[in-house]
Amino acid sequence: MTTTSREASGHAPECGAAGGRPAAPAWGRRPRRRAHDSARHWAAVGFAAPLLAYLAVFYAYPLWRNIELSVHDYTVRAFVQGDPAFAGFEKYAEVLASGSFGTALVNTAVFTLVSIGFQYAIGLALAVFFHANFRLSGVLRALFLVPWLLPLIVSSSTWAWMLNSDHGIVNSVIEAFGGTQINWLTSPDTALAAVIIANIWLGVPFNLVILHAGLQQIPAEVYEAASLDGASARQRFWRITLPLLRPVSAITLLLGFIYTLKVVDVVWIMTTGGPGDASLTLAVWSYREAFGTGQPDFSPAAAIGNLLIVIALVFGFVHLRMQRRWEDA
Repeated sequence: MTTTSREASGHAPECGAAGGRPAAPAWGRRPRRRAHDSARHWAAVGFAAPLLAYLAVFYAYPLWRNIELSVHDYTVRAFVQGDPAFAGFEKYAEVLASGSFGTALVNTAVFTLVSIGFQYAIGLALAVFFHANFRLSGVLRALFLVPWLLPLIVSSSTWAWMLNSDHGIVNSVIEAFGGTQINWLTSPDTALAAVIIANIWLGVPFNLVILHAGLQQIPAEVYEAASLDGASARQRFWRITLPLLRPVSAITLLLGFIYTLKVVDVVWIMTTGGPGDASLTLAVWSYREAFGTGQPDFSPAAAIGNLLIVIALVFGFVHLRMQRRWEDA
């Protein structure tokens, strides 16, 4: 039968759009599509499961455990027997009413802000310096990473030896130029400054690496166009480098803030928060309450740790809000 006779008999040709094959009915393709979507869904769940398990074990559970410690009266006996008395917010009130809270809060603010300020400024200056890609720039940049690679206990012990009052190399240099001996670690006037200096030295390599990577993302054509327009080096830095480096700078300062806020080992090894409370920070205070000399008191230590978490979260939300404003602008 010819095509004309088929059309005349009222039957439409049953062929696909290409090749003349019969087209599959729409109801036959839906189960396949649903099965494909289901497989993709379970594959996504399978890939996300290790991450979710990691977050639950190493983040959610420790946070919940810390909150539980702070609202119960965990002595050594109660910690072993597992029958602590419920204290509510009593431990938080005890921490806030303590005479060490004001000193620790001020020291934490000074230690954190001064450290990240100098770390960022020095790291940015070094990043701009090494951005020129001169001979041996890679070797020198690698040498600046040594403080970041060393264990913190080694770096802190080295700085404690260098700033020793009797035989430290810093006092030896000062006395060689006619100065007087400074009790860096044992004087209430200089103990906090000593640990800040050591922490700045430890944090500069991190800022150098991140900011140098951010500088490499700025197109060279922008600087060339500015040079053709007669912009000086200072104008190029303030009008091009800093504005285009703003997102990288924001995340660098945020990470530096969170890291510096929880520094314990540097202060503990060099001064243990002393003399008295001269170099005591919230993180060191929490560690001293739980694991320091004397009777361990885990509940106030957990309460101080939760206050640190709240402070870090506040600054994290501030960073997200500022980032959204920059994106909208």
